[in-house]
Amino acid sequence: MRKKLIAGLAIVALAAAGCGGSGSAKNKRLKLGMAVANYSLNFNREMYQGGQQAAAHLGNVDLKVVGPPNTDGPAEVQLFQNLTVTATDGIVLMNLAPPLFVRPAAQAVDKGIPVVAMDTSPMPGEKVNFYVGNDNYELGTLMAQATLKRTGAGAKGVVVVGVPNPGTPVLDSRAKGIKDTLNKLAPGTQVLGPFQTYSDPAQNYSAWLAQVHAHPNALAFLGVGDADSYDLAKIKQAEHGKYLTAGFDVDAKTLEAVKNGTDFLTIDPEHFLKGYISTAVLIQTRRAGKKPPDGWFKMPGQVVDSGNIDQIIQRETSPGAEYTYYKSQIDKLLGNISLLPLSQAR
Repeated sequence: MRKKLIAGLAIVALAAAGCGGSGSAKNKRLKLGMAVANYSLNFNREMYQGGQQAAAHLGNVDLKVVGPPNTDGPAEVQLFQNLTVTATDGIVLMNLAPPLFVRPAAQAVDKGIPVVAMDTSPMPGEKVNFYVGNDNYELGTLMAQATLKRTGAGAKGVVVVGVPNPGTPVLDSRAKGIKDTLNKLAPGTQVLGPFQTYSDPAQNYSAWLAQVHAHPNALAFLGVGDADSYDLAKIKQAEHGKYLTAGFDVDAKTLEAVKNGTDFLTIDPEHFLKGYISTAVLIQTRRAGKKPPDGWFKMPGQVVDSGNIDQIIQRETSPGAEYTYYKSQIDKLLGNISLLPLSQAR
């Protein structure tokens, strides 16, 4: 059951978004930070651009974004710890190595720095009690259901599932959603994996190429990460594959693959929206002299396919275009915050 955010912490809709509002100049300038797992890949760029837009709209905020150029948990830990020295009013934390952040996050909270978990739910011991993220199991079921619309529930054959970073709860939940749904609705399919496919695009390509060569007659290859989408499309084109390919996120190469029909879809976790909401809630609660609320602020996601690909390509032309696309959702979400128990996040 959802619980409503108490009135004292209610977040008003951003009616004055874009100009910061006349009252923001009267407030103390906030020093905030955002740590991401990989500064260069599209899915993290979407998140921090969303955060930057929120900081600009709400005004009087210094937002410093940090992250390693490649997915590197220990490197991000060091960057996060450095951030706690300057971002004393709060930090939004996204990572792909949750166990490494238990102690650093708890230490930041003990220093009085509010930490908001984004995209990856916090682990016990982190002392982080507010999480903004998708229902990733649900996103996995969306991919599986869309796959079955093309193969048919009676199809027989192999479906290969890949996960860039096994052990990361959000990614594992996506894979579980795919496997559970296919096993339930299409018992004639044999779901293999999830196999590790790596976040680094070069490693990802090699990992998927090995799977394609091992299972040349597979019905589908389904990944749950960013590089999975465009690397699978690249392999399919190079090898003239007849199988289905799909992944997650909205990298430009992925959108082109969906546009030309190589990937039959991508699942969009709407990372820009998460970055915006996470940062806006942190700013508004700090302005009110409060800590972020306790619970899981569940974010939506969507299927991107031939029916809406042109709209999504237009959305991705700039952070401003993304904000315009999401504005009504942002106003609705921030105007009526309701939370699920953190224990239910997946």
